[in-house]
Amino acid sequence: MYIESIRQRLRALGARPVHEQRVLRDWIQVRPWDQGRRRPKDFLPQAVRDALPALEAELKDIARLVSSHPVADDPGSARLLVGLQDGQTVESVLLPRGGLCVSSQVGCAVGCQFCMTGRDGLLRQLTSGEIVAQVALARTQRAVKKVVFMGMGEPAHNLNNVMEAIELLGTEGNIGHKNLVFSTVGDPRVFERLPQGPVKPALALSLHTTKAALREKLLPRAPRLTPQELVELGEQYGRTTAYPVQYQWTLLDGINDGEDEIEGIVALFKGKYGVLNIIPYNSVPDLAFRRPATERCREMIRILHRRGVLAKLRDSAAQEVDGGCGQLRARALEAQRQVIPVRAA
Repeated sequence: MYIESIRQRLRALGARPVHEQRVLRDWIQVRPWDQGRRRPKDFLPQAVRDALPALEAELKDIARLVSSHPVADDPGSARLLVGLQDGQTVESVLLPRGGLCVSSQVGCAVGCQFCMTGRDGLLRQLTSGEIVAQVALARTQRAVKKVVFMGMGEPAHNLNNVMEAIELLGTEGNIGHKNLVFSTVGDPRVFERLPQGPVKPALALSLHTTKAALREKLLPRAPRLTPQELVELGEQYGRTTAYPVQYQWTLLDGINDGEDEIEGIVALFKGKYGVLNIIPYNSVPDLAFRRPATERCREMIRILHRRGVLAKLRDSAAQEVDGGCGQLRARALEAQRQVIPVRAA
């Protein structure tokens, strides 16, 4: 289900652009079709009105809630396991202050060594409709004011569908452009494409280290751009859009939390138009990476502040339910494999 295919179906029924906007807006904002200033019977063509019940059922079926894993000490926040029509699942995360993290792929091809999502590689792309449907589904749970593309998958590897979803969310979804955050490991196509669209999202760059060789080891299939080159490209986009770039740094005990990295961060980020988000690692079973001690994380932030770098200590949502990106899906698949069919006597 692609956004453009929905538009084409509506056009075939006689809908004009203003009618398309109304139908799509009601879907994304989870509003009843028969409410609003313009009632359908006074506004929409008869053929569109006749097709609405079936279309509404189809749109609701694009993404369904399989399970919800609330965060005990943060009401409203939760990890969601989302089922798709072909039986695949992805994860969305209800974040504090009305945020939502959505997935853009089933699996991932980047192969980050510390991430569960990419362990089985890329299974398939999500359509633009499946991406937007995660927002509509989340809005049945609570309000969504911000959408970050930081869930399963690398958005740059599904660029057309992600940008189509972003454009719709930024025009009909009642979400400010700076509250749509495109996250990437640094695909060069992103820096060409993002400035061209009618909706220019904020940018988040997954950096994780200032050392080019270490980054190649941690992100083996990411584009071969050095951290310095990535920050320069991010700086250009941030200055152009007036949205400070968010640099993501998953903090790994004994790997990228040392004094040498602190010096590298100061040299790379001081005076830049952005913020460094330091996210302590959410441990994954069977992987050797570990989460640094809480005091070490806080000490890094204090040192960086003293050295003139804007850095914030973040936490991956739903740590206490072992819900690091990809883990809910992995556990659900493992449970399915353990179900042994009972043969008839």
